[in-house]
Amino acid sequence: MRHFLRMRDLTSGEMRRLFARAAELKRRRREGHLEDSLAGKTVVLVMEKASTRTRLSFAAAAFQLGGHAIELSASTSQLARGEALSDTARVISGYADAVVMRTTADARLEEFVRWSSVPVINGLTDGGHPVQVLTDLFTVEEAIGAVSGKRIAFVGDGSGNMSRSFLEAAPLFDFTLQLGSPPAFRPPPAEAQAAGRHLTVSGDPRAAVAGADVVVTDVWTSMGQEAEAAARLKAFQGFTVDGGLMAAARPGAIVLHCLPAHRGEEISEEVLEGPQSRVFEEAENRMHVQKALLEHVILGGAAETTEA
Repeated sequence: MRHFLRMRDLTSGEMRRLFARAAELKRRRREGHLEDSLAGKTVVLVMEKASTRTRLSFAAAAFQLGGHAIELSASTSQLARGEALSDTARVISGYADAVVMRTTADARLEEFVRWSSVPVINGLTDGGHPVQVLTDLFTVEEAIGAVSGKRIAFVGDGSGNMSRSFLEAAPLFDFTLQLGSPPAFRPPPAEAQAAGRHLTVSGDPRAAVAGADVVVTDVWTSMGQEAEAAARLKAFQGFTVDGGLMAAARPGAIVLHCLPAHRGEEISEEVLEGPQSRVFEEAENRMHVQKALLEHVILGGAAETTEA
């Protein structure tokens, strides 16, 4: 089975083929072609955390490839009543061709995978958000060319799932991650060490953004951290991606944000809605990249194009 739980679950060659297929599927949709590569296939979305883009983009992706998606939330399923995750995983495996799971601890995702007999995709955990970062890198290449050799600045919570998936991606895609975060919000040391020369770290957001081709940020308070909101707001003062901070980046640098955004906190209105922003193209691209990813895990690789 081909699970996609973290960035390193794909080889560089597989990533290149996924990007090529995603670009093809995006083009064909705009030309009005219909796809049927997943006809008769079912994708179950196990959503244990709130979701807009992950839920909608995977459901739309399955439908637009001729398949079907079923959402299973914790609050409306027997998971809320304490059904064992092992039981749920085995039951879903009898119904589905693939599962997308969005949950809390990575250990919970790993337990589900242990009992699943169909491919599982990580739709977000506390430790990583690989489907989003895969899409972000596709968006970079779509906007400014090959990501290899680029300098990507991540400004904000360096201990969060987005920054950690970017950290994992840096050596795989051969880019430099310029991480700007306060000392108390850095990634686990082992993960930072694994990135080697592909990582630079600074407590000065302007230094982190200096010369960057891409500037990425995310909310300062993620789901499950609401009790820390006030302390985090204080800790990240000065880390807002605004026009002044963007002036330190390379001319023509683009800005990404996985959404939802808190305008005026981690990103300013002028930057989010400005000419350097690729945030809403990034959001749409979730669907196109995930179409290619669903084909990969269910069919074993990119499907052949069928002209419609």
